[in-house]
Amino acid sequence: MTEGLPEAVGRLAASRRDSAPFLRPHHIEAARQLAHTFERARLRQRVTMSYDPTRTGGRGGGSPVQGELSASAADARKQLADIAAMMPADCWAVLFDVCGLDRGLQDVETERDWPRRGGKLVLRIALSHLAAHYGLDAEARGREAQRQRHWLPERVQMFPAAEAS
Repeated sequence: MTEGLPEAVGRLAASRRDSAPFLRPHHIEAARQLAHTFERARLRQRVTMSYDPTRTGGRGGGSPVQGELSASAADARKQLADIAAMMPADCWAVLFDVCGLDRGLQDVETERDWPRRGGKLVLRIALSHLAAHYGLDAEARGREAQRQRHWLPERVQMFPAAEAS
C-alpha cells in the first residue's frame, strides 16, 4: 500500500483504531503519481553515488544539462511545471517538499512558522487539488458521470443497413 509513497503521506494514510485515515484513497493515489513524476524528472535526492552516464553527465562529467535529459525526464519536468502553475503557492511548496524531497511535515511546519498540524491540512488541500487535476475522485462513478470524450452524440453507422423492399 505504501510502496512509492512519501513517508509523511504513508503515515497519514494509515488507518487509526478510533477513526478513518486522514487521507482518502484518491489523495494517496495522487501523491503516488506525483512522487513517480518527481522520480521520472530526476529531481529526487540520491543517497548513494551512481556511475550511470545519464546521471553523471556523460563523457564530459558534471551534471546533465536540459539538452542531455531524456525525453521522459523533460516531459516529467514539464508536467511538474504545469502542476506548479495551477496550484496555490503554499500548496505546491508543501507538495514539493513532501512528495519531491520526502521531507517530514514537522520540518515543513517549522521552516514556514506554521502552527502544529497546519502542514497536515495544507497537504490534504494540496492533494485534493492534485487529485482533481489528475481526474481522481473520492468515489467511483459509472459511465454517465464521465466527461464526454467525443463530439458526436452517437456513432454513425459505417455501412447503413440495406433497406429490404
